[in-house]
Amino acid sequence: MTKNTNLTLLSADVKKNSDDWHKNLGKSKLDLSTPRNNNWWTGKAPENNKIISLPSPNLVTCTRQDVLDFFDNTWTLTEVLFSSLKNEEAFYRPPYHGLRHPLVFYYIHPAVLYVNKLRLAQIISSPINEYYEYLFETGVDEMSWDDMSKNSFDWPSLDELHDYRKAVYKTIKNVILTHEELKNNHAPINQESPLWALFMAMEHERIHLETSSVLIRELPIHLVDKPKAWPNIYPIINTNNYPIEDVDYPKHKFIHVKNGQIILGKSKGYPTYGWDNEYGKREENISDFYASSYLINNGQFFQFVIEGGYQEKEYWTKAGWDWKHFRNAKHPTFWHLNGPAGSNNYLLRTCFEIVPMQWSWPAIINYHEANAYCNWLSKKENTGKNYRLISEAEHHRLRQIVEANNIEYNLNLHYGSESPVNNLALSNTICDLYGNVWQWCLDHFNALPGFRIHKYYDDFSTPCFDGKHQMIIGGSFASTGDEASYWARYHFRPHFFQHAGMRIVFSNNNNNGNAFYIGQSKESQNPYEKEETLNEYLTLHYGSNQIQMPFDLGAKDGINFPQNCAEILVNWSKKLDIDTESMLEIGCAVGGASFYLANHFQHVEAIDLSEQFINTAKMIQETGKINFSVKEEGKIYSKQTSFISLKYKDRINFRRADACSLPPEYTNFDAVLIANVLCRLPSPMACLSRLMGMRSILKDKGLLVIASPFTWMDKFTPEDVWLGGYIGKDGKTEYSEDNLVKILSNEFKLLDKINIPFILREHKRKYQYIISLITIWQRK
Repeated sequence: MTKNTNLTLLSADVKKNSDDWHKNLGKSKLDLSTPRNNNWWTGKAPENNKIISLPSPNLVTCTRQDVLDFFDNTWTLTEVLFSSLKNEEAFYRPPYHGLRHPLVFYYIHPAVLYVNKLRLAQIISSPINEYYEYLFETGVDEMSWDDMSKNSFDWPSLDELHDYRKAVYKTIKNVILTHEELKNNHAPINQESPLWALFMAMEHERIHLETSSVLIRELPIHLVDKPKAWPNIYPIINTNNYPIEDVDYPKHKFIHVKNGQIILGKSKGYPTYGWDNEYGKREENISDFYASSYLINNGQFFQFVIEGGYQEKEYWTKAGWDWKHFRNAKHPTFWHLNGPAGSNNYLLRTCFEIVPMQWSWPAIINYHEANAYCNWLSKKENTGKNYRLISEAEHHRLRQIVEANNIEYNLNLHYGSESPVNNLALSNTICDLYGNVWQWCLDHFNALPGFRIHKYYDDFSTPCFDGKHQMIIGGSFASTGDEASYWARYHFRPHFFQHAGMRIVFSNNNNNGNAFYIGQSKESQNPYEKEETLNEYLTLHYGSNQIQMPFDLGAKDGINFPQNCAEILVNWSKKLDIDTESMLEIGCAVGGASFYLANHFQHVEAIDLSEQFINTAKMIQETGKINFSVKEEGKIYSKQTSFISLKYKDRINFRRADACSLPPEYTNFDAVLIANVLCRLPSPMACLSRLMGMRSILKDKGLLVIASPFTWMDKFTPEDVWLGGYIGKDGKTEYSEDNLVKILSNEFKLLDKINIPFILREHKRKYQYIISLITIWQRK
């Protein structure tokens, strides 16, 4: 089934036509009538039109049949969920927010990951469909709530994708039935076992089972129909249009939690699969606090809505207020207004139905809304209590209180929806510690001490340890497998919707968090978001001519480094007669090279992960003026101003994007510049892999220039994924330059290597003089 067709040429221009998805309709002859007939199932059909979620296997004792049953269960759960989509439009229509791919992507993406991970583990040797295994490999992690510049792909037909799923199912089933690691009395499967990749793929599919159910919940209701095999929602009751406390919903009730010690982290020998972020160990001493016995319900959140919570800026963070205005949010996203604006008469959207509002069910909201609710409630009650979200450590402290009770949770698709927050109530305890809906945490997603990436998925967690992803904990009704386990630690960006709500806490000492992790605190802030670093980079990019440099020490050749890199690329593009239609600069910082490149290329797509850098570059693009401060000594700074020509400013698009997860529409650039970025990435290979194969960001015969000093630091890049700078297992010294050549040589011809110095000025008497290796390549 291998297909050699290249990906459709996609423009790098970010001005996209959002209606392009219609072109995908009318291709399929697959019967999508509901309920589905037997031809729909590419694996096992659900027995008796019912399906339950099986628990994750014990990797010490599991038999071959246990693994096959778990795989079949995982695969069929996905197909049951997608059997809710009534026509092609439901598959190809982008979500209303434009921040994710359409559901057709997630229909195939989990299947592709099985193939790619088992190939990486050398369990299978060849692709099933190489084209699909590039096109559907990488999902989307948008940078912000307005990052809607993803293109509309020319997706394959559902008939072709359905055939692909059949082929993948047959392949994976054969692996399970024949693999030596699953023979009788097999050794425990652990993180070093090749079959770890199989369990990784199954648990990955279960993550997407849940996230896809949210995307389906966001579709117009006429496009979906509840599958017969899917669990029923919790029984609906009639409620008042305006809810009454203690009638339609329970009121706040708080449990006093005494101080204690908790330990976070899963031991490496625990006999179930785990994601890399679950391992490690952190001990915390927890002070007394009070936790709400129930999750915040729709009735309680209704009070926030009708009392103007969405209109009062004081309750929101700046990012939250900006998101609210951009989305014109006036109530939670799954509340449907049932009457004229201002009537406050709401219905509730579940995954497949619109039902009367269930005031006792937990409110499903994003982090911004949860945080605003806490601020509103603190002011409304005016009792001196500062309500806030729970921390991960506090959630673990609650577990020590609750775990002695034998409680049945709304997890593992026990129901097909949320359930009342007091449904499983015990006296004087915490309800829904697990399940029902995820609970937003104060913490940014973070690594536990001892964290190590896994070789089969080195960029699963590390790109999200960025202070931009908020932790969620506890699982939801749709969580299955590892995500429904004690050890699950997950995350989303704060503007994103999941089956997630909130539990509120407060402390007598009114601290703003009890042992919580904030990745962007002053002490641990990303250095590229600090003002001091911004000024250093503005000096590097634009200040060389205005500032006295130590030329008498032989450092003059280290100025104008960004422009020097750009000049090398331009000169080689002329020498090779490279097209000048478009180029991509990865790691543009504040744009010094970008403006130079715009003199030669018709379009320059300039990206950087630093929000501060991109905002500054856009400001320069508007005004042509650069104001910055230069440190002279101690607290003495001099003000500097530079100017640049804006003749070709409209050729540049500055965009915040992650080099480890490049936007999927980025393909077929004439040239690519990657300057001093590789050794600051959490997964260098995630970036380099996009240079190769069918999804390459570079055209055939395209020009690539990479500059790097190879200054590897564990705080930026886990040592396990350094390109070099270490002693190999065989005792051989591994250098980054040599390994970069090995990585690229199959698809690129090395044209030249140059050592170029650059200077970073810290203050009047301290400079960093660094030698960067520049390699020039042409794609074969």
